[in-house]
Amino acid sequence: MSKKILVVEDDPVQQQRICTALQAVDAEIIVAANGQQGVSKAVEEKPDLILMDVVMPEVDGFAACRQITSGDTTREIPVVIVSSKNQEADKVWAQLQGAKAMISKPFSDQELVEQVNAFL
Repeated sequence: MSKKILVVEDDPVQQQRICTALQAVDAEIIVAANGQQGVSKAVEEKPDLILMDVVMPEVDGFAACRQITSGDTTREIPVVIVSSKNQEADKVWAQLQGAKAMISKPFSDQELVEQVNAFL
C-alpha cells in the first residue's frame, strides 16, 4: 500500500513547490488549503505524514497540529511544521503542539525529502 502525505498550505505557490519536491517520494499527495481542512482531511484520509504551514486563515497550523496530535484517530500521525516562523520560540511551541519536526522556509527540495523520508 502506498504511503499518503497531507500537505496543509494556504499559499498556492508554496503548496505547488512542496508537492513538486515530494514527487521524489513514493507517496500519494493530498492537499488542504487551511488548518480546518487539514484537520478534516487528517481524519478522513489517515495520512502517514502531515506537512503543516503555520500562518493560515481560519485555523493556524499550530492549532491544527494540536487538534491532530490530540485526536483519538489522528494522534499517531507525525506532523512536520513547514514555516517561515523559525525562531527558537516557534520551534519550542511547535513541539508543545505535538509536532515531530520543523522545516524552515525557504527550504531545499533535498531537505524536505530527507525529512519526509525520515518519517515514512
